Amino acid sequence: MFETVRDDLRTTLDEIRSAGLHKPERVIGTPQNAAVAVTSGGTAGEVLNFCANNYLGLADHPEVVAAAKDALDRWGYGMASVRFICGTQEVHKELEARLSAFLGQEDTILYSSCFDANGGVFETILGAEDAVISDALNHASIIDGIRLSKARRFRYANRDMAELETRLKEATEGGARRKLIVTDGVFSMDGYVAPLQEICDLAERYGAMVMVDDSHAVGFVGPGGRGTPELHGVMDRVDIITGTLGKALGGASGGYVAARAEIVELLRQRSRPYLFSNSLAPVIAAASLKVLDLLESAGDLRERLAANTALFRSKMTEAGFEILPGDHAIAPVMIGDAAEAGRMAELLLERGVYVIGFSYPVVPMGAARIRVQLSAAHSTADVERAVAAFIDARAALGTAGA
Repeated sequence: MFETVRDDLRTTLDEIRSAGLHKPERVIGTPQNAAVAVTSGGTAGEVLNFCANNYLGLADHPEVVAAAKDALDRWGYGMASVRFICGTQEVHKELEARLSAFLGQEDTILYSSCFDANGGVFETILGAEDAVISDALNHASIIDGIRLSKARRFRYANRDMAELETRLKEATEGGARRKLIVTDGVFSMDGYVAPLQEICDLAERYGAMVMVDDSHAVGFVGPGGRGTPELHGVMDRVDIITGTLGKALGGASGGYVAARAEIVELLRQRSRPYLFSNSLAPVIAAASLKVLDLLESAGDLRERLAANTALFRSKMTEAGFEILPGDHAIAPVMIGDAAEAGRMAELLLERGVYVIGFSYPVVPMGAARIRVQLSAAHSTADVERAVAAFIDARAALGTAGA
């Protein structure tokens, strides 16, 4: 029987490859940093890394690494338990308290990933008599989390406030008990920032709650790095913030929900990814505390990231590349064709710049791109070298296609 299944799966995989949608995994043999050593995937040697979520360059920061080593000695390797049995250490509670204070929320609950955090919110706090209104470009984890809920589902076009209001009216007229607007703070494939002030205004007008997944913002967006709610001055108007420890905050793994106290308490009692998953490894919790310490004096890192981002965007625009507008460290270089985006990424790797081509179903059909992600760990010379590599790769791609 399995031979028939195997043949079907091979056919599907062949179709993915022939469409230029195959996603190879290259192996690196060094810690995550601005430059990494690629040990497989057709190219070997050190290359500049422009595709990590290592926005502040903290993934290999010596103080974070030292905190992790100390934590292994003090707290051990793993908990071998879920939180409500015997999986809660002091370090977990300390991190939850620190995140709550940093994000301006009443309480925080830790998850093994932000995917799990988003997967555990909706079915816990919303029922069949409720409504969830979601931005069309929200992360897959939000989409999957909403699917687990029995709430009535509404969707509005990306950052379209007129359509959001229409959906809120429909939910209200439909008799929804609770209404929850959910949006990414920064949309990961485009670098666009959600208009949170307008969203909060509409939420208050229609009696809705607001939830923000701020994974691509916390740590470096806003004056104090507290994310898009701080950027827009609505920290006290957002009811639920989800996020990750796996990007700017050290880059390991782990996620969280920071929210009103009653929401967090209900999640502790009924959120399935929390109740049935092992505790976050104590070494990650302890290292994340050190990251939060560093964020208190990380103004120079945020400034360097902003400077690198502005330089890359301006130089690439001058060179005639199409980059989606904005000032976020996610700088999508639009290619269009999926196979061409993949080939461009390969040519860039040959030229010492590690980036990834994104295509359907991660982005819409025909909107393939190379998502460049800047870091505070990059130097000015690194950024200029990346731009030069793009120009050279474009020329090589044009020659190959002629």
